[in-house]
Amino acid sequence: MDNGSNQHSSKSISENRKIIRHDLIKPIEKEQMLLAGIYRNCRYSPNHIGNDRAVFELVASHLRQMGHQVNEYSEVEAMRGVREQFVFTMAREPHVARMLQSLENVGARVINSGYGIENCYRSNMTRLFNNAGISIPDNATVDTREPDIPNFHKLTPVWIKRGDFHAIHKEDVSFARNIDEGYSILAEYACRGIETAVLNKHIVGDLVKFYGVRGADFFFHFYPEEYQHSKFGNETINGKAAHYTVHLDELKRIAGQAADVLNIDIYGGDAIITPNENIYLIDMNDFPSFAPCREQAAPVIAWRIHQMTIK
Repeated sequence: MDNGSNQHSSKSISENRKIIRHDLIKPIEKEQMLLAGIYRNCRYSPNHIGNDRAVFELVASHLRQMGHQVNEYSEVEAMRGVREQFVFTMAREPHVARMLQSLENVGARVINSGYGIENCYRSNMTRLFNNAGISIPDNATVDTREPDIPNFHKLTPVWIKRGDFHAIHKEDVSFARNIDEGYSILAEYACRGIETAVLNKHIVGDLVKFYGVRGADFFFHFYPEEYQHSKFGNETINGKAAHYTVHLDELKRIAGQAADVLNIDIYGGDAIITPNENIYLIDMNDFPSFAPCREQAAPVIAWRIHQMTIK
């Protein structure tokens, strides 16, 4: 890893994590646009129902201040049909994602794209990252009903994650210390009707979370322990941060490349920083809560959505 002038020590992470343009929001010089905003079903916001709804409402408020009209839909309401030609969405329901894809196919503009939402399902994301050469841990995608895994021992200790969707229950992301634990978890997934699982080799290092917006000079990263920010408490497996050097330009590059591959404009994710200062991406999410930086992020997200209306 280059140790040149572009790096910064993660000991100063609180001083350097915010890259924000405050001059992005400008008055609209054209007729206001009618937008549909689809907020996330609480089923898909494990332990973050309030945070997800808060960022949605704040973004909608900024769009209205910019002169746009926003019609809000639940995911259930959206499945009955959305007529607006401009849509911003936190939806996760597969039927809604396919509906959005249909709208896009006839010219509607959608952020995040229905195709991008589907790309973030774990097995899809892993395949796309492998094909694109994104820096991720060694991995395998398996059928939980017949999990004959060659060289399983090379992946242990291992993270086992449901492959067909996002994690919506604590058990959807499980840590196995050895092969026996791994096969037991896969058997449980099969019993729950989860037919596909993604295995990721455990990487020792600091867990860093981040948020970004494509096309904007905004990037926020932090250690989850700083904000007690967690869905299921799995961050404790990596332990307290050792504050290895974070090469911010490289983290931003990897995150941006991953967002491009997935086709998502509003994103967040997790990365591991190793003792050797290497970066491994371990998760990406479409339109996360931005909870630690919601006030700073919302106007930038609104600007990105506004850009969609003027292209």
